[in-house]
Amino acid sequence: MTSESNLAANTLADPPGPQVWQDIGVVCPFDMALDHELWRWMPEGVNLIFTRTPYYDQAVGLGMAEEISDHGEIQDAVRSMASIRPAVVTYACTSGSFVHGVAGARNLSTAMLAAGAPIAVTTSEGLLLALDALGVTRVAVATPYLAELTDRLTSFLGQGGKSVVSHEGLGLDRDIWKVPYSVTCDLIRQADRTDAEAVFVSCTNLPTYDLIVHMERELGKPVITANQVTAWSALRLIGRGAVGSEQALLQTVRS
Repeated sequence: MTSESNLAANTLADPPGPQVWQDIGVVCPFDMALDHELWRWMPEGVNLIFTRTPYYDQAVGLGMAEEISDHGEIQDAVRSMASIRPAVVTYACTSGSFVHGVAGARNLSTAMLAAGAPIAVTTSEGLLLALDALGVTRVAVATPYLAELTDRLTSFLGQGGKSVVSHEGLGLDRDIWKVPYSVTCDLIRQADRTDAEAVFVSCTNLPTYDLIVHMERELGKPVITANQVTAWSALRLIGRGAVGSEQALLQTVRS
């Protein structure tokens, strides 16, 4: 083989052009520790672009949820991604998007659109979309939160036309990303009721990816989680399906 052909054989192909990839802009709170979990739902050809809102030195509760839902700060985060031109922008925070009810979640998406997002969705809006896709009207709720936040979530779901048949919380106000799967699984079991059509596990800072199928098999019903509905709804809005073998929610986009 000539040196010229050797060079040709060893030449790397150019990287895929921007038209091949779809970027999802992810706006999340300063304390988000689970970027890696959202990546696990991404199919080939989808890229995540993360940006965070400003730091607040306070415990996780109603006060923090209200602070991190500030429209101006979220709009600044959206604008910081303008040059990348993401196909969709998601606000990846459950409490920050349900704290002011269904109207508040919709207003957040409207604010992101005004800041330049071509399509916008919040985690809590994704939750309602997921429950609708599954045909669920009666849901059990499992959260890591203090009671004040869990109560605000049940109010949000009621406004969204869903009946919360039970709810359980861990009562945590910090370090939520450190909760082990075993504790979360026990929490889901405690929250579940026979008349619940599904169980929702709240908080984008609570690890859940690997327990979803395990708990769905055990309970015999869908178990949907905050990070799952965040990834699923953003992908759905750009015509893509999330990756996750046998997870009940993900089957709805394949049917």
